[in-house]
Amino acid sequence: MSSSVLEKARDYENRFIESIKSEERPAFHISAPIGWINDPNGFSIFNEEYHLFYQYNPYGTVWGPMHWGHSKSKDMIKWQQLPVAMAPDSKYDIDGCFSGSAIEDNNKHILMYTGVVDKKNENGEHYVRQVQCIAIGDGENYFKLDSNPVITDELLPEGSSFEDFRDPKIWKEDGDFYSVVASRSKDGSGQILMFKSENLKTWELVTILDKSENKLGRMWECPDFFNIDGKNVLVISPQEVRATKDGFHNGNNTAFLIGEYDKENKKFNREKTKVIDFGLDFYAPQTFEDKDGRRIMIGWMHSWENRIIPNEFKWCGMMTIPREIRIKDNNVIQTPIKEIENYYGDTVKYEKITIDKEVSLEGINGRVLDMTLDIDASKAEEFEIKFAKNNEYETIIRYYSKRNTIEFDRSYSGKYGDILHKREMKVKDNDGKLRMRLVLDKYSAEIFANDGEQVMTSTFYTPLDAQDITLSSKGKSILSIEKHKIDI
Repeated sequence: MSSSVLEKARDYENRFIESIKSEERPAFHISAPIGWINDPNGFSIFNEEYHLFYQYNPYGTVWGPMHWGHSKSKDMIKWQQLPVAMAPDSKYDIDGCFSGSAIEDNNKHILMYTGVVDKKNENGEHYVRQVQCIAIGDGENYFKLDSNPVITDELLPEGSSFEDFRDPKIWKEDGDFYSVVASRSKDGSGQILMFKSENLKTWELVTILDKSENKLGRMWECPDFFNIDGKNVLVISPQEVRATKDGFHNGNNTAFLIGEYDKENKKFNREKTKVIDFGLDFYAPQTFEDKDGRRIMIGWMHSWENRIIPNEFKWCGMMTIPREIRIKDNNVIQTPIKEIENYYGDTVKYEKITIDKEVSLEGINGRVLDMTLDIDASKAEEFEIKFAKNNEYETIIRYYSKRNTIEFDRSYSGKYGDILHKREMKVKDNDGKLRMRLVLDKYSAEIFANDGEQVMTSTFYTPLDAQDITLSSKGKSILSIEKHKIDI
């Protein structure tokens, strides 16, 4: 039986969701139904359909009382909105149902999440506890276990924070359930703990999988752990990072930690650390393995520190396009899922044309598209793409061929406010040649460089009548281009 808190949220969502015009929303990226969303949660398959939950505050366009919103899809491109799945309505999660994950087991959809209590005691002391909980459902309605919370501070390593212990990622292996959970160690920085259970109710600590030791930010959030193409990958979202020369920027980041997991000795041997996404708006990614064996990842397409959503919007927060990830040459490759190709329309191609000034090409325009450019800028200083453009606005991607750098610049996208507008990423030295795939969906740009070797995700909220795209080069560049409009 659902609680009054959950029914209130569902009723509010039903009453106000239609107040947002479909034309205002992204065409094929999940966005907040009403109010605010952040971290993707519970990315999974259940009853042959794809499900995605997310941190959700229906009552305002800022972070607030955390519920779990819910969407499902048959192909991860076209999504159907479902009722709010969970609300903060129990004594162990009264101040928030924080992030978590989901799996299908014995025809049940199992959600694992963090419950939060945040209050002042009678003596005035601030009391915060984060614990791990289970809810089980049928794909629409979910019921929290009477045995919750199933993992508490009693299982934490000595000196660990009771306040920073969250974001469980659950999976099943050899008949047992496992979960990795983010924690703050006694040195004040992040550690990832692995737990094990036979029955979802009783858990034991297996190991400390990896830890920051204050070298890669402080608290690590939203862990994920899986084996792909013979390598083990630990996904983390570190906070309070200081910028480094290898691509990490200040603040909140995301990273793949690539290595080998010694199951017998319960030790993860990290071999390589790689930035997941170099853009302005990417955080808290989560993955799952689909029925075809693909590892699919989705992330939150927003920034904690650079809010640019227009004040008049009644929604805030989007998710990335789901991406297939794989290992190639000990590097994680990311590409948009192939299902996007089922929605291609109005294909336009140009082969090996010369660009030496700013030009518009017939058929190359729009705000909802998938476009691949093969650029030979070996005889140029800079190649530039301007999009979401009219006489007043433009957003720019620049390729500096001599220093192997891509820059994203939304300075002229129409945002009032002194926030971060530019970010760069290095690409491999290929003698001035670059393959760039650009996925646009009204308010977002996802850049996949060299078939997904590096990725850059950013948002911009330019008025939708800015539809032009121009191309320019300082010096001569040779360009081939293939553009598909996306029809949903």
